[in-house]
Amino acid sequence: MAISSAGIGSGLDVNAIVSQLVAIERRPITLLKTEVGQLQTQLSAFGRLQGALATLRDAASALAKPATWTAMAATSANPAGLSVTATGSAQPGRYEVAVSQLAQSQTVATRAFADASAVIGSGTLRIELGDFDAVPPVPKAGATAIDITIAPGADSLSAIRDAINAAGAGVRASISSDASGARLVLRSAETGLENGFRVEVLADDDGNTGDTAGLSALAWDPRIATDPLTGATRPQAAANAQFTVDGLPLASTTNTLAGAIEGVSLTLRQAGTTEVVVEPDNEALKKSLDGFVSAYNAAVGMLREQTRYDPTTKQAGALQGDRGAIQLLGQLRRMFTDSSGASSVFTRLADAGLNLNTDGTIVVDTAKRDAALANREELQKLFANADAAVPANNGFAKRFQQWLDGALGSDGAIDARQQGLKDRVRAKEEQQERLEDRVLRTEARLLRQYSALDNQMGQLNALSSYVTQQMAMLNASSVVKR
Repeated sequence: MAISSAGIGSGLDVNAIVSQLVAIERRPITLLKTEVGQLQTQLSAFGRLQGALATLRDAASALAKPATWTAMAATSANPAGLSVTATGSAQPGRYEVAVSQLAQSQTVATRAFADASAVIGSGTLRIELGDFDAVPPVPKAGATAIDITIAPGADSLSAIRDAINAAGAGVRASISSDASGARLVLRSAETGLENGFRVEVLADDDGNTGDTAGLSALAWDPRIATDPLTGATRPQAAANAQFTVDGLPLASTTNTLAGAIEGVSLTLRQAGTTEVVVEPDNEALKKSLDGFVSAYNAAVGMLREQTRYDPTTKQAGALQGDRGAIQLLGQLRRMFTDSSGASSVFTRLADAGLNLNTDGTIVVDTAKRDAALANREELQKLFANADAAVPANNGFAKRFQQWLDGALGSDGAIDARQQGLKDRVRAKEEQQERLEDRVLRTEARLLRQYSALDNQMGQLNALSSYVTQQMAMLNASSVVKR
């Protein structure tokens, strides 16, 4: 009778034996998985290092740009009355700005009606922008008069307000209410004489556009402060800003303007005289220098952490012993300690207050750095000078930028190291696949062999039992015959 389950015939634990043998066969796979994990950790470390070096490159690039060194700052002696900002094109100096008139928008208020729901009347309004106080009137260049149809049933004060706001006529409408009633208030959307406006009634449902009834009550004649027919008033006339810069009379349609002082934007807030000072923006430059120092220290700190070995804890960084990472750390240090012929005043970064600490990071001597900022032209050379013919005359920011462009490029040291690690991961994963296939075949072979052994031993055990039984029967027969 055939044995259908391994071990039944022989008493051997075939599955346990095969499992133990297969586990031995799988040990190389386990080792490969451990190696792949270590390689993945190295890849991850290089990815973080790549990010840190990219940040350092960006910081170096910022210091290499001329705009960083030509940045100017403008300050106002009275920011509440006059606020200022400067660009790189501003020229250092002190300027006196005297504001006599702020730019204003025109405001017109109608006479009071019962409330916002009061029916005014239908017809057609025309709103036109321009300086209509001038003689002759000067319509705004590029603008056209807007005709607004007020339909019957949509001719309440609030509905007329909504129709004006929807027309895009350069005028905003609102309703102002008090104890005397509700008024329609019209305001220019923009300031300046050219944004004054007049309101004409082209058609009135009562047939008369010259009285105070119906839609005609909203007409406005800008040549008088109070329209005697409609009772409308102009609480505020449109006006240009009037001011002087160092005595030069200037005007503007808005209170925010550029060009009155080259490279400086002015925002007029109050009438009065204010001093404006334009000077090199040392704070912005300090920020750029600090950004470079922080990025350098972060990159060096990461490299040191990843390549270190702690004998106390016996813990090693992911890149401990990695030649590529160690070379990067050494190159960063050498680049920092090199000298440059770009400036006749500053030849090393230490001359500008950037000193190398014992752990390879930068420590800033702020007094020395601030003194160097006073000689901005030479300090710029130390960092940003570019000399294709004589590389030794390149500034340090240029050197770092160029070196990091190469290191981080598609054929650079970082990419080559990452690609090498990826190739090793791929090779070990393929080796794992081959070993897994071999283990499966080995397992199947061992099962066949031990199953066959089990079957044979089962047959031998059965034969042994049969022989034993027959011998016992023979012995019994012999005893009976005696």
